[in-house]
Amino acid sequence: MTNRSPSEADDPIVRAVHTAEPAAGPAAAEAIPADGTVIRVVSLEGDLLCDVEGEAAMAELERAVSSTEARVWVDLCGATPARLAQVGRILGFHPLLVEDLAERDQRAKLEQMGEMLHLVVFSLGFDDGSVYDRELDFVLSGRVLLSSHSRWWDPRATHHMRLGLEAAMRRGADFLLWALCDDTIDAYFPILDKLGDEIDALEDEVVANADRALLERLFELKRELIQVRRTTAPEREMFNVLSSRGETPISAENRLYFRDAYDHLIRLTDELDTYRELASASLETYLSTVNNNLSLIMKRLTGVTVVVAGIGAVAGIFGMSEAQAAFRLDEGSGFWIVTAGCILLAGVAAAILHKIDWI
Repeated sequence: MTNRSPSEADDPIVRAVHTAEPAAGPAAAEAIPADGTVIRVVSLEGDLLCDVEGEAAMAELERAVSSTEARVWVDLCGATPARLAQVGRILGFHPLLVEDLAERDQRAKLEQMGEMLHLVVFSLGFDDGSVYDRELDFVLSGRVLLSSHSRWWDPRATHHMRLGLEAAMRRGADFLLWALCDDTIDAYFPILDKLGDEIDALEDEVVANADRALLERLFELKRELIQVRRTTAPEREMFNVLSSRGETPISAENRLYFRDAYDHLIRLTDELDTYRELASASLETYLSTVNNNLSLIMKRLTGVTVVVAGIGAVAGIFGMSEAQAAFRLDEGSGFWIVTAGCILLAGVAAAILHKIDWI
């Protein structure tokens, strides 16, 4: 479907190319082509905006690339290696770049090959109390931007794209790259806020109820924070390069936008470091609580042992030797005297241990 601003709706020079509506989210696309790839091509040439999908997009891509004026966005969703190779040939990609796009197991990175940039970022999600990440690949080559991703991500649902594609396309493929990356980075903050709320809850619970389930959640939380750190730390350096180095194919007027994204990542990594320290402190508090509980239990057991062992020692002596027939009171009355003495001794010992908080 052609994306046009309201003022262009009646402009006779605008040619619309009708296609199906884009998928509305990760689980939306029901009609998937035979090769499993959903491809869209958006080209802007003068006042003409074309937005096509499917096999018609390949013809539009070849036409737009051959033009010296068109600005092109190629969006590949669940692309197969064959489709990537076909698009790579049209756009003049190196075979190694096509191979990297097909493998989809890259780390977050920035590679520059002449006037071409390959950018790998990760989108984070939070589901069932755990964090997951998904790879997003972008290739910027002059006036052409290629995005390659899985079906779960819909770039047209990003907040910069909801107002239409034309405004972003007019400002260049590098601005479109920033718009898509900026939405991905902004989505990190709600996830970090959820992790922060969970850390606050665990800090209260670790003192009140230090159990095994809490320990497992603390370790899981630390793994999630490390996962987020592993994603955001390389991206911070990547956007520093994109916003500060003039040899990248980012225009000077759009470099400021990448500086803003870099600033967001600095703030994000600072908050992430704080949360990691809080999680480590919560773990240390848990271990201290467990050690204190263990010490308290050992004190209680020692106190009980003192009382019981004293009674047992007296009983053992009189049981083995009869203690001269219980001090010659013919055993009966002597037995009760010894028993009363044991009870009295045990009571005194228990009172002393209770006073010093051992039982």
